[in-house]
Formats: sequence, C-alpha cells, structure tokens
Amino acid sequence: MSSHFRKAAFAAAVLAGSTMFAQAETPTELNFGVISTEASINQKKNWEPFVEALSKAIGIKVKAFYATDYAGVIEAMRFNKVHVAWYGNKSAIEAVDRAGGEVFAQVVSKDGSTGYYSHIIVRADSPYTKVEDILKCDKSLNFGIGDPNSTSGFLVPTSYIFAAKDIDPKSCFKTVRNASHQANAMAVANKQVDAATNNSEDLQRVEKTAPEARKQIKVIWTSPIIPLDPLVWRKDLDPAIKTKLYTFLMSYGRLGSDEEIKQDREVLANLVWSPFHPSSNRQLIAVRKLEANKDLMKVQGDDKLSAAEKQEKVGKLKAELAKIEQMEKQAETDPYQTKVADFIKAEAAGDKATMKKMIADFAAGFTGTN
Repeated sequence: MSSHFRKAAFAAAVLAGSTMFAQAETPTELNFGVISTEASINQKKNWEPFVEALSKAIGIKVKAFYATDYAGVIEAMRFNKVHVAWYGNKSAIEAVDRAGGEVFAQVVSKDGSTGYYSHIIVRADSPYTKVEDILKCDKSLNFGIGDPNSTSGFLVPTSYIFAAKDIDPKSCFKTVRNASHQANAMAVANKQVDAATNNSEDLQRVEKTAPEARKQIKVIWTSPIIPLDPLVWRKDLDPAIKTKLYTFLMSYGRLGSDEEIKQDREVLANLVWSPFHPSSNRQLIAVRKLEANKDLMKVQGDDKLSAAEKQEKVGKLKAELAKIEQMEKQAETDPYQTKVADFIKAEAAGDKATMKKMIADFAAGFTGTN
C-alpha cells in the first residue's frame, strides 16, 4: 500500500470515527474491552463467564474484545468499536480525554481493598535485594517494563524511580522491553530479563496460573498505593443500556439468592476481584497529578532545553498541576463521594434494600434520568 493511500485511508477512518462519536447509535451488540495484562487464553478463561452473565442480564449479546496492547482498547473505544472497557487508571485517562469515555465503576480486590501496588521484581535467587541494586546503569542488565499506557507497569515506576532519579531506562539498561504484566513476570522467572515491573494484583494471578513461576519471583520495590482500576463506558452509550449495565454490575455478587451471590463471587474471584464500587472520573485525579509531576521532573532535568524553553514548559506544567490540585480539593467535599461511602456502609451492613435503591440512584445520575 502506498504512503499516499495509507494517509488517505487513515484520514477516512478518523472522519468516520468522529462521525460515529458524534452520532453513536444504539448497538445491537455490546463490545467489552479487556486490557492485555496477560495472555489472551488466560483472560478468556476468566472473563467469558462474566461476559456471558452480562449478556443474559442486559438482553444484548456482549462480546469481549482482547487487544494486544492497551492502545488497541483505547482506539477501539474512540471509534465506537468498544462500548465499555476495563482499563488501568492511566489508560482510562486516555479513554476519557481522547475516546469519549467516562468512568462509572471501580474494581475491588478479592480481599476487599480498593488499592494496589506497583512492583519491581527479580528472580528469587537474584543477588539484587533493593531497587538501587539494579540502577548502577552500566548497561549490563536487561529490564522489562509495562505497556506505555499501563499505570503500574509504566507510569508509576517511571515517576517514582526513573524520573525522580533523572534516569533514562534506555541509557541505564542493556535492553528495555515493553510487555504485559504476565509476560514480564514469566521473563523474570525464566531468566530472560534481570528485573521487570509488575503489580500486586498480577502477582496474585501468576500465583494461581503459574505457581511454580511465582516461587521464582521476589519483589524488591513497592510503590505507594494506587487506586484500583476503573470501568469506563462511552458517554454517548444509549441511556437504557447504561441503566441495565450499571444495575447488573453493581448488583453482581451483592443481590439475588444466596446461591446466585455465591456463583457471582466465584466468577469475580477468578478475576481476583470482589463486587464493584461506584466511581467516576474523580478517580483519575491522583494519577493525573502523578503524570503531571513526572512530566515536570523530566522537563526540569532536561539539559537540552534552553532556559527560555524550560521556563515555558515548566510554567505550563505548574499551571496544569494547580488545576489538578483544585480538582483534588473539590473532590474532598464532593457529595458524590459521600454517597459512595454510604453505599459501602450499606453493603457492610448487608442492607440489600438500601443498596438496591442506591444503585438505581447512581444509574439515574449517569443517564440524566434523576
């Protein structure tokens, strides 16, 4: 295909995508995007029972969409090929800012926590015991890092380790390879890389799917806590579908007969999750701040910029940070956050009637029917 033809085809696709975005129709099938944290064969095994239950509940065929990288899910949502998706926080920011997405729910860990941790891992028999041990930067080590749109695999270690220490991984290590969490874990266990990024959730998955490999892995760095992953739908999704989707997701593993709740929780446990919590775009504020701080550190340490260029870039980033910090302050007193806390209290009390009513209220808030 000629370069001219490729450009023309891409322009046509963008135009078609923007048209779909502006005038999205009610889908006859719902595509659910799943980010690539591990091999698709493992993801399908764990996701298909959940997707089948969702199809049955909303009365529309739901198909899981497994992309080879995070960008594939973001772009699919942008062009209305994916209607709802599980993202990490960083990729959710991209979906919200560029693909017409909106956060509506948050993943909850199997143990009930709403946060997780980024890790640097090495092989269990490695001489390295702390992150400083791998930062000698003599280009002797092979390093595995996450997808560029991964929060725990890329953004968090880049911010807290590399940007904070003014280290360029490509100048530090012999090789740097981007891969999924599972691929990086297996690469460490099999001595294909000396160290890699990962996270606490994925190490739980590896313990289940590859227990012998998990025994060969040790953690040498742990990040501050990160908000657990959001679920995102297209803002222009049919309100009737949103209501059914939201009601199903928030009821799943909470409402129904004891046997139904038990089965639902078993499906969620295979995803290392518990029932979802209500959420919103507010969830992304902390990660937006982290990304802006990372960019600020990078600019401040860039000796290739002139003083004037650096001043201009630093000024813009500080203005962006000021806006984010204002958003943080507003979120602290936001009535929505109080409603979420009340919902969690109702769940802890086993108050199903209150939960059912609150689920309907939350859904109405997203669909503009309250």
